[in-house]
Amino acid sequence: MKRTVSRAAIVRALLKKELVSYARDTVYLALTLVVLIATPLLFRALPDRVEEDLVLAVCPPVSRLLEGSAEALRALGASEADIARLREADLTKQEGLELVEFEDEKQLRAAIEGSLQVWRTREGKTVFIDTAAGEKRPKGAKRVDVQIGVAFPERFLADLATSARRLQVTVYTHASAPPELRHAVTSFVREAAFQVAGEGLPVQFPDEKDVVVGVDRLGNQVSLREKMRPMLLFIVLMMETFSMASLVSTEVLERTVTAVLVTPAKASDFIAAKTIFGTLVSLTQALFVLALIGGVTSQNWSLMLTVLLVGAVMFTGIALLVGAAGKDFMGQLFYAMLFTVPMLIPAFAVLFPGSVAPWVRILPTYPIIDVLVKATVYGGGWSGSAGSLAYAAVWLAVLFGAGVVVLKRKVASL
Repeated sequence: MKRTVSRAAIVRALLKKELVSYARDTVYLALTLVVLIATPLLFRALPDRVEEDLVLAVCPPVSRLLEGSAEALRALGASEADIARLREADLTKQEGLELVEFEDEKQLRAAIEGSLQVWRTREGKTVFIDTAAGEKRPKGAKRVDVQIGVAFPERFLADLATSARRLQVTVYTHASAPPELRHAVTSFVREAAFQVAGEGLPVQFPDEKDVVVGVDRLGNQVSLREKMRPMLLFIVLMMETFSMASLVSTEVLERTVTAVLVTPAKASDFIAAKTIFGTLVSLTQALFVLALIGGVTSQNWSLMLTVLLVGAVMFTGIALLVGAAGKDFMGQLFYAMLFTVPMLIPAFAVLFPGSVAPWVRILPTYPIIDVLVKATVYGGGWSGSAGSLAYAAVWLAVLFGAGVVVLKRKVASL
């Protein structure tokens, strides 16, 4: 009597074969191990805090700028108490501003270009280190990155208060400083000059609370490490596309699939085994990395598991499509890059502030990275992610369906 083999048993046998083939592919196995090891290490090496204070260098020191300005300030209506408070105030310690004072313009320029290092001790003392002279930094001190500075004339405040004209103020910026920072400091100096001179600006701005739209994250900004968490998870999911596509391409090119189909196994069993194996490997790697870099809470664990599962199946479908389309190793690699590089664009968009372009939102991977960002960075839940998951499910059906159809036709043509 002939024994009938169940479809589940056939799929299990094919899964064992997939595991053996995967273990023998030393290139992609080594690449997988490197990714699993390097990703958590890279995550830990990233900065975990955001420096929100603006470091502004000035010369000469504020105390020298105030010298000789008492008479001019009295002429503007300042009382003796106001002048005394101004002299006693520590202007180097203001909220959101870290002021670094230099004796002359030459020293300020050297600090901005990097030949003169600025360090702040635990006691709050500023120490200047000449790197060319081989000086060493003090122990326990923190490096102050000076990227912009303002050089004032010695009697700037006094001359300005007496309505002197054509006072020259120089703003120095490092080459790596964003242009917005230079424009902001220049505007700040210009506005301060108007106020000291007693001339009001011709326009009036509303309060800050009236112009800030969306979530105001001043004082609670997201660090680069937190921003990179969803991107790293996304890359781990995507990397499995290359190894899975390689396995599919190898079996198609070497006609291993025809040997499999001689057995009671059908093409549907072959594709099912590929899908299950690719999804499990991709999902397991993502969960392993997630456990090491964090991001799972009691509120978002189900959402994280769902979106990672959707992403794993989506990239498995892409791997089936790429593996069936490639006619050799270079062809398979070309198609893999052709599909995955555009898929990376939404992930990189996470690193930069501002609205995402409409064409980026159309890409299949945008809803995946959108849910990952909301869940791991901003504490989002199911209510704010349902729309993105539904959109991801549509793309999942399209890409996975295309991969199954193309692979079936390829198998049938062998």
